[in-house]
Amino acid sequence: MLKFILFVLFLIPPSFFVSYWVIASFLFFGSFLFFVVGYLPFSFCNLGYYFCSDVISYGLILLSFWICCLMLLASSSVYNSSNFVCYFLLMNIFLLLFLMLTFMSSSLFMFYLFFESSLVPTFFLILGWGYQPERVQAGIYLLFYTLFASLPLLIGLFSIYDFFDTLNIFMFFGLKEGVFSVYIYFSLLLAFLVKMPMFIFHLWLPKAHVEAPVAGSMILAGVLLKLGGYGLLRIFGIFFYMGVTMNFIWIGVSLVGGAIVSLICLRQVDLKSLIAYSSVAHMGIVLGGLMTLSYWGLNGAYTLMIAHGLCSSGMFCLANISYERLGSRSLLINKGLMNFMHSMCLWWFLLSSANMAAPPTLNLLGEISLINSLVAWSWLSMFMLCFLSFFSASYTLYLYSYSQHGKIFSSLYGCNVGYLREYLLLFLHWVPLNILILKPDLFFNWL
Repeated sequence: MLKFILFVLFLIPPSFFVSYWVIASFLFFGSFLFFVVGYLPFSFCNLGYYFCSDVISYGLILLSFWICCLMLLASSSVYNSSNFVCYFLLMNIFLLLFLMLTFMSSSLFMFYLFFESSLVPTFFLILGWGYQPERVQAGIYLLFYTLFASLPLLIGLFSIYDFFDTLNIFMFFGLKEGVFSVYIYFSLLLAFLVKMPMFIFHLWLPKAHVEAPVAGSMILAGVLLKLGGYGLLRIFGIFFYMGVTMNFIWIGVSLVGGAIVSLICLRQVDLKSLIAYSSVAHMGIVLGGLMTLSYWGLNGAYTLMIAHGLCSSGMFCLANISYERLGSRSLLINKGLMNFMHSMCLWWFLLSSANMAAPPTLNLLGEISLINSLVAWSWLSMFMLCFLSFFSASYTLYLYSYSQHGKIFSSLYGCNVGYLREYLLLFLHWVPLNILILKPDLFFNWL
């Protein structure tokens, strides 16, 4: 694993004097390299004292690599306007480095350290390359929501160390019981629930998405929301028995919250805001399935995290492509785009259908697994799942039909086509989303 960390570190000095596209090409090369040799099933998990990689880490590190490459591909406006290009590259490289180190950490304290460190480049991305002056408020929201919820996590980690004399993740599995109070259970979970984010703690996310540049939105939706799910997957090695008795709280809030947020989506008029709220709804069903602690629930949560990372990132790219042409993200202006950008209509359709879990996307596999786990946990959850699934399709159809159909905005004349770079960007989001479903054992054989 160290060779990939060194590879990313090697890209930091050249980012000051080498072309933007050369760094992007090197990152693509690194992601393909990690794809081929990053996970070797015949090695013992690449296990070290502080860093290791198993199947969960492998999928999420690969997702981080891929999204960071696509971020550079999507942010050509930064390069074209010469808007502090080398600093933008530095932020992207540091963010990738911190995410890799987070997913590779075998110590809970190292995980906490890099989990918090990933906030800093994201904060600078929003403040430095965001849109409106409100980006300062959005950055502060992001920072303080996460930091406020993370302090109890640090105290909880000290309590675990006091009890077990170790913080190594792989030392906790198989423990039948632990003398843990409910306070430690809540303190350890709170940081990850805010990061996912769970309904009630989700208010920082739409603000951050709307004010962030396209690169910030892509990495937020693609990888940073997955840090919460990854942390929960790891932490329930300790709290499995307490989780079985206590998790009904989170399942109830997640399912009801997911249905409420889906209704909120239906009255959004900002493209990015609608896609951001849809992320909260999707993370609601992920959290609900994960909290059942069943085989189907854990596997489905992991699958949908990967699928949502690719799908949501692609949707933000599409919103940005429209914004660059029209100068607005309002659905009152972004309508009739089928006439204005007819070649992009297919990509809107393909990614919108993936967002509502249509076959043959990976989202379908994840949602079937999660619905299976939740209905098996309690048949009463079926009522909220019906609402959640129905409204998920409703707001996606609302987004697609309202933006693509109808009369074109009166101040727009002629038509516009996409660049080859944009088609490549959307193709690289969509292909993994539909190809990975052919190999579902990658997501279901890690337990």
